[in-house]
Amino acid sequence: MAPALVRICQRIVLLALFSTNVAAHAHHDELSEEDASKPVDSILWIHIFLQGFLWGVLFPTGMVLGLSRSRWHVPLQSTGIVLTLGGYLLGHAHKGRAFLASVHGTMANILLLPILTQLVLGVYLKLHIHEQSLRPWAVRLHGLVGKAYPILGWIQMLFGAITFRGYCRGGHLGQCLAHYIMGSGFIAYGTIMAILLLVGEAWIRRSGRSPEWWDSWVIMLWGIVNTFTEHRGSVWSVKDMQHTILGVLWWAGGALGIFLARKNQRTVVPAIIIILTGWAMSEHAQALMISTRVHALFGYTLGLAGVTRIIEICFFAPTFANLSSPSVVTDDSNSDHTLASPREPYAPTLDNAGREAKEEKKAAGKVFRHLPPYLLVAAGLLFMSATDEELDYVHDNEMDHVTYILIMFSISFVLYLLIVSLINLYATSGRNASVPLSSSTHHQEYDDAMGGGIELRTPLSAHGATKWYARVPSRAQTTESRTAEQQHILGEDEEEE
Repeated sequence: MAPALVRICQRIVLLALFSTNVAAHAHHDELSEEDASKPVDSILWIHIFLQGFLWGVLFPTGMVLGLSRSRWHVPLQSTGIVLTLGGYLLGHAHKGRAFLASVHGTMANILLLPILTQLVLGVYLKLHIHEQSLRPWAVRLHGLVGKAYPILGWIQMLFGAITFRGYCRGGHLGQCLAHYIMGSGFIAYGTIMAILLLVGEAWIRRSGRSPEWWDSWVIMLWGIVNTFTEHRGSVWSVKDMQHTILGVLWWAGGALGIFLARKNQRTVVPAIIIILTGWAMSEHAQALMISTRVHALFGYTLGLAGVTRIIEICFFAPTFANLSSPSVVTDDSNSDHTLASPREPYAPTLDNAGREAKEEKKAAGKVFRHLPPYLLVAAGLLFMSATDEELDYVHDNEMDHVTYILIMFSISFVLYLLIVSLINLYATSGRNASVPLSSSTHHQEYDDAMGGGIELRTPLSAHGATKWYARVPSRAQTTESRTAEQQHILGEDEEEE
């Protein structure tokens, strides 16, 4: 198998060298008005839509299938690698409109490194050699690079849109960085929150930290950076003062949140910071009326995300405190988050009215839990769409703020659909689909996993499971295993008697 691996790697390297040496005639240091105004040809449109589909849908799907150990992971990622190299060639082969040299072209060359790394590692892992030495490290590196694919794809697609429109040059760079980085941060925040609320509660419990502890650290560190980077020069403008004091607000509030979230306690401080940031953005002075309206709705959306987060924490979220105590039942189905019936030995039996009320509250929690992450995603898109260059273009084309904002919310629906679809795919594919949903119990477990915040804990199949692929067992699994062992021992003792 080793010679075959060498031949494959040689072909990959030759393909990469061929790709990077394609004449990049479509990118120039100087560009005439005639070249910039030429129509976009069909080859470039194919490049745009193909790469958008690959990095926005196919590669994230393949990553999720890899996390769930689905047999479709390898075929999907292999297809994606072949197509993305083809799309790379198309990006240098188009005619018509020309573009200035940009970070998008540089990033395209950089992306060849993780692509080829994944391909080589994938082939190596399929050979099943060096099982006790190199293979475990290769598995970890393969997983790390694979998890970075959605982030790398998002960055490259954003660079492509910026290059296509010719934005973020000259004096506009600072504003672009502020809007696109912070907007992407809100979207990432909403994505991670959706993962934790839908399938990540068991991980939160194992981590020994409440979600707000992590939130507060990120907010505090980001505030420190913003405090010292938002002002340039000797004259303080109104925007400089607003951005700088927002940085102070974040690190001060973040420090308080870290203190209050110690010992796994829940706190609403991060949500309050989000609300105050949304209010500040809604009052941000802008040159154009359309910009003022878009910033205002961004602020309202962000503030509403903070409000819904407070409601979710106070009324629907679990309490993670004292989980290390042996007297506390740590089964996910017994948490306030899932709102399932208690399993304590001496818990009182609920009457029908009480049981119905509990089920109604549980159902309401499942529905409500989507609001905070979705609003964060929508707020992030609105902020990314509110740069001066974008809104100048919209204003020049006589589009009103209502139409523009509705377009952004439509995109946010599509993006959140992709996010929850990938979460659903993880919960129902690969190892997580190994237990058939034939009984009502299994149906309830799946329903809880997608709406009630339980991480799926289906057993590994008997074949091919190694410690490098196995998840860290949850406390519920350990408890169930010990209970089964005790029952088995008692059964043997009774038979002996």
